[in-house]
Amino acid sequence: MARRRRKGGWGRKLLLAVGAVPALYLLAVLLGSLVPVNASWEEPERGTTVYLRSNGIHVDIVMPAMAHGLDWRPYFPRSDFATAPAAPRWFAFGAGERRVYLETPSWKDLTPRTAWAALTGGERVMHVKRTLDPGTDLRAIRLRPEEYRRLWAAVRAQLELSPAGRPQRIDHPGYFGDDAFYRARGKASALNTCNTWVADQLRLAGVETSGWSPFAQGLMWRYRQKE
Repeated sequence: MARRRRKGGWGRKLLLAVGAVPALYLLAVLLGSLVPVNASWEEPERGTTVYLRSNGIHVDIVMPAMAHGLDWRPYFPRSDFATAPAAPRWFAFGAGERRVYLETPSWKDLTPRTAWAALTGGERVMHVKRTLDPGTDLRAIRLRPEEYRRLWAAVRAQLELSPAGRPQRIDHPGYFGDDAFYRARGKASALNTCNTWVADQLRLAGVETSGWSPFAQGLMWRYRQKE
């Protein structure tokens, strides 16, 4: 006697498969956040301090305006900003998907179209803040001179420079007057988020960091709070 096919069998399998995707993603996030790269790195007792700054969702790298003969100020002149200080002490760098950055000054402005671009892969841009204060909710990382130089070079290499070697500012007013957007290399997606970008720069500098950390929490826990 032939068996009756259960109604909805393929539908249930499809639902299970779809439900498994976010579960596998979250499992990969957990493992990637716990597994380190550059695991043998140790923070020196003396060096140049940089910071990671987070709003709970997004992480920025905050670097001195000038250290070890490397100066960010000529790359991001005051004329690029509406109300930035003339003598900044810090520059903050973040990278993300173009539509998310430029079209969503607040989370209430996020649209399905923008969210889809962020998940599936959109153009990456760099967000730069020229400031006197590194900010709040900071994690500190002390670097050796050679580590700082590698980090500086890694961040600079992410900018899409003009033939004259200058960052290319995007025509956008920024969020606060002391920030601006610039063209950057690569794509941003659910696999290559703003926070994995930060981890990539730290990895290139030789600093211990998370193997894959698309969420801020998977990265910030590794570093000490600013004293």
